[in-house]
Amino acid sequence: MSMQNAPLCTVFVRHQRIAAGSYAEVADALSSLDLPAGSFLAFDDATGTQVDYPWPAGYTPAPPAPTDADEAPPATPSVGRPKLGVVAREVTLLPRHWEWLGQQQGGASAALRRLVDEARNVHVSRDQMRQAKEASYRFMSAIGGDLPGFEDASRALFAQDASDFSNKIAHWPADVRTYLAWLSRNAFAA
Repeated sequence: MSMQNAPLCTVFVRHQRIAAGSYAEVADALSSLDLPAGSFLAFDDATGTQVDYPWPAGYTPAPPAPTDADEAPPATPSVGRPKLGVVAREVTLLPRHWEWLGQQQGGASAALRRLVDEARNVHVSRDQMRQAKEASYRFMSAIGGDLPGFEDASRALFAQDASDFSNKIAHWPADVRTYLAWLSRNAFAA
C-alpha cells in the first residue's frame, strides 16, 4: 500500500492536536510521549471514528463496518467467483422484480450490477456528503459533546447550513475547529 493511500489518524489530548499521520507514524509519536493510557483520543481521518490505542504492530484499520442494509459476507464463500471478487449473497425481491430482471440483457445478476453501478455514479456526491456529515458528527460527539453550542452545531451540520455551522463552532478550540472543518469539507452542498 502506498503512503498516499495509507490510512491516517489524528490524536488529541483534550482539545489540542498532538499527532497526525499514518497509523505507524502516530504510534511512533505516541510512544515517544509519556502520556498515561486514556489521556488522549485517536480518530480515524476517513471516518471520524475514535480508535483504540495501542494498536498492534502492522495494524491497518478495518474498512467501515457494514450498515444494517449490508450483510457481512460469509466466512468461506461457497458460491460465486472468488478469484474475481464475486461473493454470492441473498437478495429478496418481489416476483415482478425477478420477472423484469430475467428479461434484461445478461440476466438478473448483470442487470443488478448495472443498476448498482449507475446508482453509485448518480449518487456519489450525495454519498460523500452523508459520509462527511457522519464522520464530522462522530468526531464532534467524542471530543466536543460538552462544548458550548454542540447541539446547535449538530443541527446546522445535518441541516447543511455551512455558515451557521461555522458560526456555531467559531468559539471552539482552534485544533478542534480546524480538524472539524477538514472533516466536514464535503458535508455541505457546493
